[in-house]
Amino acid sequence: MLPALTLFSPSGVVARAPDLRRAARRLAALGFEAAIDESALARAQRFAGSDEARLEALHRVARAAPSVAMATRGGYGLTPLLDRIDWPLLAKAVEQGTRWVGHSDFTALQLGLLAHSGAGSWAGPMALDDFGRTEEQGGVDDVTSGCFTEALSGELEAVGFRTEPGFDGLALRGPLWGGNLSMVCSLLGTPHWPAVKGGILFVEDVNEHPYRVERMLLQLLQAGVLARQKAVLVGAVSAWRPSPLDRGYTLRSVVARLRAATSVPILTGLPFGHVQPKLTLPVGRRVQLLVQGREVLIGW
Repeated sequence: MLPALTLFSPSGVVARAPDLRRAARRLAALGFEAAIDESALARAQRFAGSDEARLEALHRVARAAPSVAMATRGGYGLTPLLDRIDWPLLAKAVEQGTRWVGHSDFTALQLGLLAHSGAGSWAGPMALDDFGRTEEQGGVDDVTSGCFTEALSGELEAVGFRTEPGFDGLALRGPLWGGNLSMVCSLLGTPHWPAVKGGILFVEDVNEHPYRVERMLLQLLQAGVLARQKAVLVGAVSAWRPSPLDRGYTLRSVVARLRAATSVPILTGLPFGHVQPKLTLPVGRRVQLLVQGREVLIGW
């Protein structure tokens, strides 16, 4: 029996229905019984349906408890739902075997689920950006697809990437958590914030200039969040536009300034975010992080 995979839209509107159907076909070709939720193509301004419709879609998927529940896309739309989500229902779906998968705006759901129930999820690909692109747009990235299928089948127990020098011999254990940096910061001070201690925090973002990334990371620093972590992994910060006023100020500058402000190891190079390829990572899972030379291994 093929594992059931449901594509649903909890956030932004799906612009082109053919792209979503293409994603479903490709996921089916990978061995999933792929289905599209009945309101995945709904529209209300920039959202995939009204708040009520998106909330009901989320709960409908949770009640069905498919093997995989994958967001069609991110954008914006989960934050207005957070106070009304039936978190025990979502956690029950996890107990029944559902893996919630996505990134970007989906970070709000993943961290809310972790905060309210301790249940884990998977930070990974989404339907449109990762499986719905035409061949002219780049098609499906083999590494992204392979990592996703191996992680969800249980075959994948570790991922690796290359970082900057200076961390050789680092060995840490702790819960892996994080996601989109803007969404992480938006939850701070709310009931949906997971107060993770001794964790390994990973972050990424898109369309955010490095100075905004620095501001958000400093917010986490000044709130005491970073001091409670064992390490911070920086993924892709993509699609931002440099300014003539930058005068050499880049993401590298941000990382250097942050490293000067905290003793928590900050490792760059994590292949995750609004980029290809991207890893699939277990949110909330206790992992081991090892660095040999410049090679980083995250095992679970």
